[in-house]
Amino acid sequence: MSLHEECGVFGVYAPAGTAVASLVYYGLYALQHRGQEACGITVNDDGLFYSYKDLGLVGDVFAGDKLAKMPQGNMAVGHVRYSTTGGSDRKNCQPIEVNHQKGRMAIAHNGNLSNSYELKNKLELDGAIFHTTSDTETIAYIITRERLRSESIEKAVEKAMYIIEGAYSLCVMSPGKMIACRDPHGFRPLCYGRCEDGSYVIASESCALSAVGAVFVRDLLPGEIVVFSKDGITSITAHCKTKPKKTCIFEYIYFARPDSKIDGISVHEARRRAGHILAEYYPVEADVVIGVPDSGLDAALGYAEKSGTPYGIGLIKNKYIGRTFISPSATSRVDKVRIKLSAVESTVQGKRIVLIDDSIVRGTTSGRIVKLLREAGAKEIHMRVSAPPFLHPCYYGTDIDSEEHLIAFKLRTEEIKDLIGVDSLGYLPKEKLSELTGTNEFCSACFDGKYPTSVPLNMPKNKFEQKISKGSEA
Repeated sequence: MSLHEECGVFGVYAPAGTAVASLVYYGLYALQHRGQEACGITVNDDGLFYSYKDLGLVGDVFAGDKLAKMPQGNMAVGHVRYSTTGGSDRKNCQPIEVNHQKGRMAIAHNGNLSNSYELKNKLELDGAIFHTTSDTETIAYIITRERLRSESIEKAVEKAMYIIEGAYSLCVMSPGKMIACRDPHGFRPLCYGRCEDGSYVIASESCALSAVGAVFVRDLLPGEIVVFSKDGITSITAHCKTKPKKTCIFEYIYFARPDSKIDGISVHEARRRAGHILAEYYPVEADVVIGVPDSGLDAALGYAEKSGTPYGIGLIKNKYIGRTFISPSATSRVDKVRIKLSAVESTVQGKRIVLIDDSIVRGTTSGRIVKLLREAGAKEIHMRVSAPPFLHPCYYGTDIDSEEHLIAFKLRTEEIKDLIGVDSLGYLPKEKLSELTGTNEFCSACFDGKYPTSVPLNMPKNKFEQKISKGSEA
């Protein structure tokens, strides 16, 4: 598939003198799958903030002595980014820092505001000057404005949540506090854990807690604000249960790492169940079931278990390339799919294959994978997709901003089958989504068009980077 990920946030509140930057570094490594365009870390050393951020993977950005040069401190916040609002530019790297009359603030954000366009326009009319094109800066402005009117940073966050709409899991750091915040719908995951030395760790996914030796405590409730300070842990629930819970179902299908749990639900088990459902709905005589690495593997295992068809490794992923790999030049004739994936000929040659992938977005990547398997000698290819057809844009943090980019919006399933070159094609039925998680508390607007918030009228991914139209004033 060619859908891009969310972002990932990670924060540490620790005893003074802890190497918090190193903890964040390893936490971001565990969240690298959520964003591979950019990353950054901000350390709080007794109220002084030290930041480093740049385009690239965590290991590349913090290569050499960059990490060692950061102070120890007692708090730090980090971010891995894939651009959903605002382009891939160093100025949009997070965390974003703000210096204001009542002190400093650093913020890392996973999600996408559905009313950021309107908010940014209002802020600019009030004199705000924006330095990035990310909607995270809009959140930072709103919180800062409310902080100037409030007795505490947590009260400012609480007030800001009445204004901002859409998906946001936030890690906010002030000179003396670390704050975790999840939007009232709970679109994006956020949890926290505790280390043996008494440190607390905030992360987008539970897998990142394990990476730094933290024990999972719990997920944040939708709408909850959790404050970590010298006075202990405080929970603010003013926004809890004010809106229906709508966790993004695609977290379970694709975004999250399979060893994570979100709201107590295993991502691995959700994907296995998807494979079981596909085997029930679309049985076929086949010799082997294979998955497209990485997020198609769990569903492929589930399909094999339910169907009795042997599971095999038919595609190998080059693990030294991020998902955002770009050819060295625009004119390169090298197929990027061939750089990322190679077929295991001994598994597929002369075989009838069930190929499992997590989705088909535009169709080009699927077609190239099918061609790769045909060239390796696959006799038949029956594709099964562990998500329903993508029919609508997402306004909550995924880079699908227009129906014109979605192949299932333009073509029927049979036409898609012919276009990508498979012998048969089956999608997960929409009505079976609830069986993946055992609940109905999820957002599936990209499949059914039922949006939990008002739909923005002007929401292209690069909405803050449009060229000035002719005739407009400079």
